[in-house]
Order: sequence, then structure tokens, then C-alpha cells
Amino acid sequence: MYPLSLYMVAYVSQAEETVCQLRGDPENPQLSKDGDIILGGLFSFHSTWINRQETYKHKPMPLLCTSLHFREFQFAQAMLFAIEEINNSTDLLPGISLGYKIYDICGSIARGVRVALALANGNEVFSSSEARCSRPAQVQAIMGETSSSPCMAISTVIGPFYIPMISHFATCACLSDKTKYPSFLRTIPSDYYQSRALAQLVMHFGWTWVGAIRTNNDYGNNGMAIFIEAAKQLGICLEYSVSVFRTDPPDKILKIVDIIKASTSKVIVAFLSHFDIDMVIREFSHHNLTGYQWVGSESWIFDSQTAAMDRHHILDGAIGLSIPQAHVSGMREFMLDVKPLNSISNELFTEFWEKLFSCEFQWSNLSAENQRECTGHEDLSGVQNSFTDMSLMPIFNNVYKGVYAVAHAFHNMFSCNKTCNNTVQLDPVTILQHIKQVNFKTKDGDEVYFNEYGDPAAKYEIINWQPTENGIVDFVTVGLHDSSLPADKQLNLLNKSLIWAKNSQKVPLSVCSEKCPPGTRKVLQKGKPVCCYDCVRCAEGEISNITDSITCVRCHSEFWSNERRDACVKKEAEFLSYEEIMGALLTAASLFGTCMTAVVAFIFFRYRQTPIVRANNSELSFLLLFSLSLCFLCSLTFIGRPSEWSCMLRHTAFGITFVLCISCVLGKTIVVLMAFRATLPGSDVMKWFGPSQQKLSVLGFTLIQVLICILWLTINPPFPFKNLLLYKDKIILECALGSAVGFWAVLGYIGLLAMLCFILAFLARKLPDNFNEAKFITFSMLIFCAVWITFIPAYVSSPGKFSVAVEIFAILASSFGLLICIFIPKCYIILLKPEKNIKKNMMGKGGSKP
Repeated sequence: MYPLSLYMVAYVSQAEETVCQLRGDPENPQLSKDGDIILGGLFSFHSTWINRQETYKHKPMPLLCTSLHFREFQFAQAMLFAIEEINNSTDLLPGISLGYKIYDICGSIARGVRVALALANGNEVFSSSEARCSRPAQVQAIMGETSSSPCMAISTVIGPFYIPMISHFATCACLSDKTKYPSFLRTIPSDYYQSRALAQLVMHFGWTWVGAIRTNNDYGNNGMAIFIEAAKQLGICLEYSVSVFRTDPPDKILKIVDIIKASTSKVIVAFLSHFDIDMVIREFSHHNLTGYQWVGSESWIFDSQTAAMDRHHILDGAIGLSIPQAHVSGMREFMLDVKPLNSISNELFTEFWEKLFSCEFQWSNLSAENQRECTGHEDLSGVQNSFTDMSLMPIFNNVYKGVYAVAHAFHNMFSCNKTCNNTVQLDPVTILQHIKQVNFKTKDGDEVYFNEYGDPAAKYEIINWQPTENGIVDFVTVGLHDSSLPADKQLNLLNKSLIWAKNSQKVPLSVCSEKCPPGTRKVLQKGKPVCCYDCVRCAEGEISNITDSITCVRCHSEFWSNERRDACVKKEAEFLSYEEIMGALLTAASLFGTCMTAVVAFIFFRYRQTPIVRANNSELSFLLLFSLSLCFLCSLTFIGRPSEWSCMLRHTAFGITFVLCISCVLGKTIVVLMAFRATLPGSDVMKWFGPSQQKLSVLGFTLIQVLICILWLTINPPFPFKNLLLYKDKIILECALGSAVGFWAVLGYIGLLAMLCFILAFLARKLPDNFNEAKFITFSMLIFCAVWITFIPAYVSSPGKFSVAVEIFAILASSFGLLICIFIPKCYIILLKPEKNIKKNMMGKGGSKP
């Protein structure tokens, strides 16, 4: 056992006096209870202020501690509460009590380092005139400090000694570097997680153009650096990033105000300490800078003192991250029990008492006008100030958990059960290792442990400043952030209404450029951040179907939209269909021609024994009528959506049926010529061109075309083709020829037979009229050739489906020409002039009239 005293030593720079006891024996205040393990507490009861008057221009500037802060008193009381609770516990460290030494370092890094070295060496910091409270003893762990910069300096100094230092409010991510700060731990999450969480929060509300203001110390600079890095990854740009410190000269503050006035962003991310946010509020109030949406760090977003100072409603609607709410049973009552403090007659507690109750002791050197006299028996129940405000209970809980972490570490070291093994040597390295390994729950259910960087789990509440009717700000928890979850699930906003700047319920907009809608792409503005851009419409044939697209992609050639450029709309497929008017008319003409051919065939069959039918080679006539019906029907294969079979069928059927048709006409023409020559004396030509020879000639001519078509289909047949180049907004579905040689060979062969037939019919045009049909064949061939000669340029120049219509029209026109010129005159005689349908009339000898 180590019989060490239980006391708190507060170092106050103004008086250079030491107060031996904060809470102890009221009957004997100069003595304190013995303690076995000493904890050091470093807090800044006062803030540091440097006198900048002209008097000190050529002299060393004195370092003065001014402005007593209740906040740090509360932190010290939280430490004392935990120590008393542990010492009164029979389960934790039985038989061993904790002692403490608490120092006021006034926010001074130099003073903090001096005190830390004294604690590490076991030398108490006293002036020469001071009486000692107890014999010196080396502390086993240090609780504090509140700010990051003092913690960095102190931890650097005591790091080689491996004395554990546990902070409740130092959040700088740099302190997680165990190579520089091996003995530093904390019960508040690192700013590494807070900065990234702030970036996610900003991105969640679509604020891509923000300003940033930070405290010019390790806390602000490191926290903002992490925020900027995370914001850049999320596509957030900073219009400006400025730093302030409470001791900055007025001209620097004025420059910052001018920067913010000239900015276009409406969101300000403030990584500020509670001291600096107070200064910023005052400056903004002087320049009437309102209407900005503030995003705050945990150091001020839940600070009721900051809210009370904001009388001009600069921060209304602010949103930010806070340490989760906590409750420590009994701590509030402990802190508000100030009666033991009345037994201490020293300047520190005199100052504390006077500020707490707004009164003045008669012996006080801090006299002021219109101050009532302190009696020392004032009642705290009627006081409402920052000391009675328990809004910082989550931070008090951090102090509480830090003390308990040390206690649990010693409990494990001493292998405590009913009693503790007091022979264990207190080695700093061993103590540090045991503190790093603790894992326990407090009496209120909070789990306490440290990761490999000495940090706790990073969990935050999202706080929204919502002003009430009486002017008091209500800190409303509107969401949660848990950094241990996957990135897409870390931020969780609750279903609560939020209040924004100027008491608006609409989320403010803070972007450098509006979002580029689908159909456009972003083009960066020269010399500006990536969040500043112009929206340029996609070029023809290109699309962007997402918002804020940086590129336009070219649509597949089958897709196109002439109006919209936010989607690849499929082009309209165009082909000659049965549903459209032109297709319907051509179909009707084809069917009409087929029916007309059938009617003529019926008439010829009905009057097949009459001389006019028999005299014109009835077999070839019926074969010609059959081929004409096929010619009319083959035009239907050109209508409708092209397919593989229709493409191959339409051209081959057209070629074969027309050759069959022209072969029949050619056979009839030859028959006419041969019949005329057979009437000459001594001519036996008809024996060489009888009915059998006529049929064989038709078959022979047709087989040649069949052979051409077979070669065409075998080598390179026609196939369906999507013409994407003719129109930008349409796809022309057509049949590609495959082999152009095959196509023109088919047409050429038909043309060759037609020309041969025309020449023979032209030669036979002067035969006797009553017998001669050569003049009708001549006229029909003239129409046929004229149609197909004009077809070629019309077909080549017609676009899309019109080329198909031209080809169908040529087929129908030539078929109607043959049908009408060859068969209609005969039908006229058969039906309307039966008196001419006699053998004598066919022989050119005339006939008796009925």
C-alpha cells in the first residue's frame, strides 16, 4: 500500500497560491484523506489572455489568466464524482482509494507542460511561500486536458515515461498517432470520424458549394484538413477556407468578414472551439451577416452558452454532430452541491462564489459597483447560469468514463476480488497496457473500450438548432451517425422536421452551378473548382440520361431521338406496310389485277371452243394468264416487314414469273410469225414449231432464269437490312440485294426476252388484222419496256420504302399492260361482238351478219 493523500491542487497564476483541497474534511480543510493511487487532473478554469497594450511593446508580454469558466469546474467535479464513487465502492478496487491532484493550466500549453513534468517527477508545483498539503507522490495517470493543442504538447513530454493521459474532449485526429503520442487515450471520438461524418452530412443535403471556417490550432486545422479531403472525394467544393483565433487582430477578422460577404455559398462549415465561435458570433452580429446555414462540430453545436450568446440569431437552424446524450445517475446532484466549496477561503473559490451568485465578499479584490454582498450561505436553487446548466453531461460522462477506465485497469492489475494484491509494482508501461485492454460497462450501461489508436467507438447524434417562441434554442436530435457501419448506412436521419437558416423549413440550396439535367453534360468553368460548370446540350446522336453527366455517349445506330437527348429512344422502323395508305392501295391493285386475270381466264375457259380463243393458241394463253396472276401476287411479297424468306422470295419470284410471262408472249409472237409463213406455198415451218416445241421453248427460257436465281441465292442471296444512314431519326427496313450482279442478271434477262419479243412482234405487225394479234403484243411490249426503263432511275433515286413502292408499281404496271393489251380486245369481241367470233372472220374472209 502507498499511503498517499487525497487532494486537489489548483494552480492559479494571478495569485501564485496553491489551494490544497476542493472537497475534503470541512472541519480541517488543510488536510485531506489518504489515497493509494494518485490521479492528475489538468483543466483550464481560466482562459489565457495576452496583454497587447502599447506599454508592453518593448517588454516581455505577461501571461495572464482571466475569465473564470464554469465549464472546466464542471469537468473537475465530474472527475471528483467518479473518484468518490469508486472509493465508496466495495466491488471496484476494494481496500484501495484513489487520490487526485488537479491543476488549472489556464489554457496555456507552456503551463500544461510544466505541470505535467512535475506530476511525472512526483514534484508538486508550489511557490516558495506555500505550505505543502502532503508529501510529494508521482501520479499514475493524468485526466485531461480539454483542448487538443495542450494535449499534444503534454503527451509529447510524458510520452517517453508512458504515463497514461486520458482526455475527455481533445478530438484532433493527430493524437491517434501512437508513434508520437504512445500514452495518449481519450473517451471522445477522433475528428477523423467527425470530419468525414460532417462531409457525409453536407453531401446528404446536396450542398456542393460551401465555405469553411476553423480555429487556427491543431483541433481546427487537422479537423478541417480531413473534412476537405473527405469532401473532395464526395464531390464537394470549398469556396473559401479561413482560420480564426480569439487573439487575432481586428484587421484579420475584418478580412474574413469581407471574404464571407463576397462569397456565393450559403453554407458555412465551422470547425471552431467554443471560445472562437463566440467571437465569430459577435463579429457576424456587428456586420449583420445572417441567413447562412451553419454546419458545426461537436465542440459548440450542443453548447447552451453559445446559444445564449447568439442574441442576433446568427446560428438559427444550425446543424451538426454531437456526442450522444448520456445520463450519469447522481452526478447532477453532486455538482450542484456547492456547500463544501464555501469552507475554502482562497481567491479561486472566492472568485468562483462571486461569479456563481453574482455577489461580492467584503475582502474581495474584485470589487465592482452595484454588487450585493456575499454571505457565504447563498442558495443555488434560484440560480440559472452556465454552472447549473447540465447540457454538457455527455462530456462529463467522458470524464467519468476515463476515471473508471483507470480504476478498472488497476483492478485488473491487482487481481482484485474481495481484496487487492497490494504488492504489485506500479509500472507505467503495465498500467498503460491494462488501460488499453479495459472493456466494461458503466452503471448506466455505457460500454467503454479503446481501439488500437486509443480511441472509443465513433458515434454521433445529429443536432438541429430550433429556436422556440421564447427565444431559447432547442437542441433537437434529428439523426444518428455510426462510423462502425458500412458507408452507405452510417448516416441515419430520423423522421423529424428540421429548421434551417432564417427559420425556413425548406432545405437551403448551396451550389456553384445548378445540376445539369439529362440531355446535357458538364463543362468546367476555366479557373474555377470542379463544382462550377456550364451545362452544354449533347450533340445530335449523343445522349446523357443521368443528372450532372460529365460526358455524352453516342447512341447505338439503331437508337436516336431528335427532340430528347436524355435517352436513346429507339428509332422508328420504316417499311412499306399493309396498314399505311400506299401499301393498302398497292395491295388492292395487286388483288384487283389477280381477280381481273382470273375473270379473263374464266371467260377464255368458258368460250374456249370459239374461234378467237382457239386461233390464239389457247394453251399459251392460259399459261400466260397463270403467269400474269403470279406476277400480280408476287408484288405482295414486297409489302410488310422484310425477313430472310421474304427478301429471297420477292426477287426470285418476280424474276421467274416475269420470265414465264414474257416466254409465253414470245411463244405467241413466234406462233403468229410461223403461222403466216406456213401459209406460203411449200413451207413446212410449223412442223418445227408445233405445240410441243412451244411448251419446250417456254420451259427452256424459264429454266435459264431459274438457274440464274439459284446461283444468286447460293452465292450471295438477298437479306433483310437496316438502313441507318438514310435518315437520322428513322431506320429503313429493306432488303439488301446481296449480289448486285445476280439482281441485274435477273432484270437483264427479263429485258433481253422483252426486247426480243418486241422486235418479233414489231416485224409481224402488218399481218392480216383479223388474224393478227402481233400489234397488241407490240403495244404491250412497248408499255412493258417503257415501264422498266423508267423504273431504273426511279428505283435508284427513291429513298426508303418508296423504292419498294416503285418496284411494285413497275410490276403491276407491266402486268396490267400485258393483260389489257393482249386479252381485253379478245374479251371485248367474245362478250360484246360475238358476231365477229366466227371462223370466217378469223380467216379474214368476212362473215354474214345475224
